[in-house]
Amino acid sequence: MASDRLVCRECHRVNDPDSETCDACNSSSLTEDWAGYVVIAHPEDSEIASEMQVTEPGAYALKVR
Repeated sequence: MASDRLVCRECHRVNDPDSETCDACNSSSLTEDWAGYVVIAHPEDSEIASEMQVTEPGAYALKVR
């Protein structure tokens, strides 16, 4: 379930619940306090990816606290 996952405070990438570092940027600043979920398949064609400054496909949180 998505709500059990950890999100990186740096890049907003959604990670597995047992992760100690972010899969995308290797940051150790992960949190359970996030809201919203978007999956970006083709960041080069996505206005949302552009707005979020996302360059890699994956799942991202919209709001991270």
